[in-house]
Amino acid sequence: MHDDDVVETLSTDEAWEFLGAQGLGRLAFAVAGDPEIVPINFVVADQKVYFRTAEGSKLLGLTINDRVALEADQVADGRATSVILHGTARELETSAEYEFAENLPLRTWVPTRKVHYIEITADQITGRNFQLGEDPER
Repeated sequence: MHDDDVVETLSTDEAWEFLGAQGLGRLAFAVAGDPEIVPINFVVADQKVYFRTAEGSKLLGLTINDRVALEADQVADGRATSVILHGTARELETSAEYEFAENLPLRTWVPTRKVHYIEITADQITGRNFQLGEDPER
């Protein structure tokens, strides 16, 4: 089987469509040179990613270094899809921004108070779709 048959590069629109259909991903960022990866639930609106967070290391990390990456994956029916977004995160500040975020279908998954809304603006989004299978004979 040829590599072109097992790995398909998604278009930008396909990558956004896939990301928008997901609800859980991994947010990567660095604090003082140390990498961090945390799970987040998120919503995509107008080609931006939104999530809620509480006070703590995630919010502090994004305040110190606003450069982030977000990855979302899905495995089903012998295929795997992976989308990676690189961008800039910022906390929403104005009442209009908060009103917009409050109207998104974004709910916490755990019973903790998360009053900070974060928006990620993408610089780049890429995605690939993989045909899963056994290691070919050499």
